[in-house]
Amino acid sequence: MQVHKVTEKFTISGQISASDVPLIKASGFKTIMCNRPDGEEFGQPTAAIIKKAAEDHEMKFFYLPLGRSAITNELLEGFRDVVNGDHGSVFAYCRSGSRCGMLWNASQN
Repeated sequence: MQVHKVTEKFTISGQISASDVPLIKASGFKTIMCNRPDGEEFGQPTAAIIKKAAEDHEMKFFYLPLGRSAITNELLEGFRDVVNGDHGSVFAYCRSGSRCGMLWNASQN
């Protein structure tokens, strides 16, 4: 998994698995955000699987998927709420990290 630290409180990566969650928690993250829609690829862990692993490790989890459609105001508002809210450091993922980066860039305007 390739990880890119965007700010002190926001990091992005490609797809994670439930077994990655303990390491993410040990790295100091308090929140995981999924920006990938379920069912894009065979064998992809669902958001529910990652959410359960996050909750089992006392972490917050947010599911804000960005599919093939444009970034909506609602999605962008939810993304900003997670990143700028009182959720501690946020680890966001999608298939490759690109959508997380796009959402980050859009949220800065």
